[in-house]
This record gives sequence, C-alpha cells and structure tokens, in this order.
Amino acid sequence: MVVTVLAWAGSWIAMKMVVPYIGPFDFVVIRYVCGGAVLLAVALAMRRSLSMPSWRLTIAVGLTQTAAFQGMVQMALVHGGVAKVSLMAYTMPFWVVLFGWILLGERPTRRHWLGIGLAAVGLVCVIAPWNRIGDNASVLMGVAGGMFWGLGTVLAKRGFNRLEPDIVVFTGWQMFFGGIAMVPVALAVPQIDAVWNRQLVLGMAYIILIASAAGWLLWLIVVRRVPASVAGMSSLGTPVIAALLAWPIFGERPPPVEGLGMVLILCGLVVVARAAGRSPPRPLPV
Repeated sequence: MVVTVLAWAGSWIAMKMVVPYIGPFDFVVIRYVCGGAVLLAVALAMRRSLSMPSWRLTIAVGLTQTAAFQGMVQMALVHGGVAKVSLMAYTMPFWVVLFGWILLGERPTRRHWLGIGLAAVGLVCVIAPWNRIGDNASVLMGVAGGMFWGLGTVLAKRGFNRLEPDIVVFTGWQMFFGGIAMVPVALAVPQIDAVWNRQLVLGMAYIILIASAAGWLLWLIVVRRVPASVAGMSSLGTPVIAALLAWPIFGERPPPVEGLGMVLILCGLVVVARAAGRSPPRPLPV
C-alpha cells in the first residue's frame, strides 16, 4: 500500500503536467486501454487463463472505478488545482462506508458519523460556495469521481468475497473495459489535439506503467485482503503527498479557508480510519 500511495501521488503531478497536451477523454482511453493491455500481457506471459468468473462484475467495476472515476477527475484537473481535486477525489473512503453499508452490510459506527460530519464541514470550506462557480465545478466533479471510485471498490470487494478471481487478470480486464467505455465519449466530445512532445510521452509512460498497471494491481490486492473501509482509509496518504508536491512544483498554495477545509477533511478521514481499525464491521440484521 505504501508503494501504491507513492505511485498515485506522483500520478497526480503527472496528470496535471500532461493536461495541456492531450484531451481529458483521450487521456483516459490511452491510459487504461494500454494499462489493461500491459497487465493482460503479463498474465499471458505467466500462462494464466484470461477468462473471468463474472464478466458482469468485471465490466461494472471497469465502468465505475475506471471510466467514470478517471473521466470526472481528468475533467476536474483541466480547471482545478492538483491539491483540491485530489483531495475531493479522496472523499472515496466516505463513499466506501456508505456503499459498504448498503451492499456489504458493514454498518457505520458513531466514529464513522463523526468523521463524516468533520469532512462535510471541511468540504464546504473547500468548495467555498460564496466564490465563483467555475472553480466549484471542478470540486464537484472531483467529489463525483470519488463517489464512483468508492462504488467500484465495494463492487470489487463483493466480487472478491464471492468469486475469488485471478487478481492480475481481473485488474487488466476492468481497466481495459473502462478505457474502451470512454472511446465513444472521446470521439463525441470536442477536445484539443494531442501534442506528443517529450513531456507528454514521459508523463504517459509513468501513468500507464507505474500508476495504472502497477498501482491499480496493488490497490486491488489490498482491497481483496482487507475490509473495504480499511482499504479506502489506507489510501489517504496520496492526496497529502500530492498536495505537498504541488506546492513547490505548481505554486498551488491553498488560501487559509481552503487549507482549513483540507485539514478538517483529513481529520474526518483519520477518525473514520481509527473507527475501522478498532471495531469489526457489524452486519445488518436479517
């Protein structure tokens, strides 16, 4: 998980750097079709079967965790800063708590609700509805991305509990399907033409090989081995590291109110993380 956090923190910087040179939907298609193909090639090299016990589950995870999540985030990065957008996307653990309650029967505790309350206040500070709506649009897209990621995480966890698919093959197929699902959007929505300069090539190489193929594989290994809520909380270092990197690289120094909102959100995440670590999930009564 430590390697995953570091790889994903770097990917936020790389994504912001390539935004001026490629359309957001073209980026998603190339990232995940190529990343999925890399993992499927690895599976073939390891002589593993490419069949899946449930194609419906694989496609559902690809549409939510890959296509919808990354599409929303990439659009948000066009207009918003790395620190704010990444933090909004990492409201994912709260959505995991909600969807885990609905789909897995993991009932939230009082600590969960306390953490969600802190994060809600922080979210208002970050969104700052008293400011111009343009910046708020990127925040809302980031939150929507986090919601889809949380739903995909819970769907994957339920599938792992019931079906135990091959993790390399499952990760490769869900990424590949998610990328393919974005092709019609990439063709229909007007975007800038890709400029394949050195910065774009190096950025895409890092994102495809490190952040996508390796990062998502490691992430789903964590999701398979621990409760969904714990998996969500274990990723919280990513937006913190991404925000720290964005400060010197892009000069993204958050204003005081926004900084306070980020602190409140992180405090809420920590409270939920401690709740997940101290008490086992309680199933819903039948």
